[in-house]
Amino acid sequence: GRHEHPTQGLLDLLTLRQAWGTVAGRTVAIVGDIAGSRVARSNLHALTTMGANVTLVGPPVMVPGSFASITRGPGAVTITHDFDAVLDVADAVMMLRVQFERGSDVTSDYRDGYGLTESRLQRLRPEVVVLHPGPVNRGLEMDDAAVDDRHRSRILRQVTNGVAVRMAVLAALVR
Repeated sequence: GRHEHPTQGLLDLLTLRQAWGTVAGRTVAIVGDIAGSRVARSNLHALTTMGANVTLVGPPVMVPGSFASITRGPGAVTITHDFDAVLDVADAVMMLRVQFERGSDVTSDYRDGYGLTESRLQRLRPEVVVLHPGPVNRGLEMDDAAVDDRHRSRILRQVTNGVAVRMAVLAALVR
């Protein structure tokens, strides 16, 4: 549908659990086009249900205040419009694709304020995990250095987990 992407939420949760063992008590920054993203909604539900704290980051027009109260899990949801302010506290940064096909519009300063640039990547602690549901608008949402970072980026792991999670969901549905 237009509002959620449950298998993406499951595969992202699996990817983070593979990295950490548990998501409880961790802080995940979801950055970008929150309003236009099905992925953001599904991850909000999955992550907070499992005890993670989620910080939604993006331009005010892309991060509605109502998102702070759409979940009921033990994890908390906060909203900010300052990406740089969360770089020191995030355990994971999940970048989102700008949803041009759903009417999302970005100004020329979007990358400067909300892109995972090489300089922002360098500010993250070494153990911070970087995710993106794909496809990536390179140079807008993420610089090549962030997408291709062999230590932090879990984007290819997300793709691999996506196949397994979706096969498991289909298998469960046909039983």
